[in-house]
Amino acid sequence: MSTDTDHSHALDRLVSPARRELWYRSYRRFANQPMSMVGLGIVTVVVLAAVFAPYVAPYPAQVGSFTDFANAYQPPTVAHPFGTDSAGRDILTRVIYGYRISLLLVAVVLGIGVPVGVLLGLVAGYTGGWVDTVIMRVTDTFLALPPLVLALAIASAFEPTLEVAMFAVASLWWTWYARLARGLAAGQRDEEYVQAAELAGAGTPHVLFREILPNCLSPILVKVTLDAGIVILTGASLSFIGLGVQPPQPGLGTMVANGTQYLPGKWWISVFPGFAIFVLVIGFNMLGDGLRDLFDVEVEQ
Repeated sequence: MSTDTDHSHALDRLVSPARRELWYRSYRRFANQPMSMVGLGIVTVVVLAAVFAPYVAPYPAQVGSFTDFANAYQPPTVAHPFGTDSAGRDILTRVIYGYRISLLLVAVVLGIGVPVGVLLGLVAGYTGGWVDTVIMRVTDTFLALPPLVLALAIASAFEPTLEVAMFAVASLWWTWYARLARGLAAGQRDEEYVQAAELAGAGTPHVLFREILPNCLSPILVKVTLDAGIVILTGASLSFIGLGVQPPQPGLGTMVANGTQYLPGKWWISVFPGFAIFVLVIGFNMLGDGLRDLFDVEVEQ
């Protein structure tokens, strides 16, 4: 018994440094890609600014229905780096809080779409037969519809709110993950480790979530990162046409739409919120590209 315990501890001492070395090499590979590090930096800064918005925003009281018409249409200054809007509200403050809404949209949409799509895809790919056929035909039906058009149809059928916009976008986002997970599961189900688990008496849930899913996480994680930017653009598009975030909430798409009527003279009212969308989307895209190179996977867009 003592000998077995000693061997176990010795194995742990050997495995742990090897695992640390693997993580270190992966980090070095990722860190040697300047664009990936820039993307990680952008996403980190935006997330921290959104989380701590009440402490980093210059004028937190000006987020909602605040008005200060005496300071309306102020161009960028030291006091208001992004200028002020038609109600005299600080645009930088509203952009920071707008990031909160955009990141919340990403969290809800991907938080619903990824688990649903991955679960359906794993079941279809591993089970095969008529189950695979039914799941993938339903998935193909949704994929045949233009995503933004379907989101517009759902959003326009209800009162335009942030919650409706989240539901509209989430209703179509699971499809790509179902297709991705199905392909990954179908490629893994004949591997020796899966057959060994089946011979050992493991049930379907164990095989799916303890054997197959861990080997599919890399491409799924890369797709999540790349999709975050697309979700933000889709949400901003809905808000831009009035089917998403409603005033006085500081939605980035809504702010861009409200500022277009003042172009080109008062350009800052719409340009800075639009640039904020661009920065966050490009940050997620660069981060996703870095992860794709790190894991050496191909992800269908």
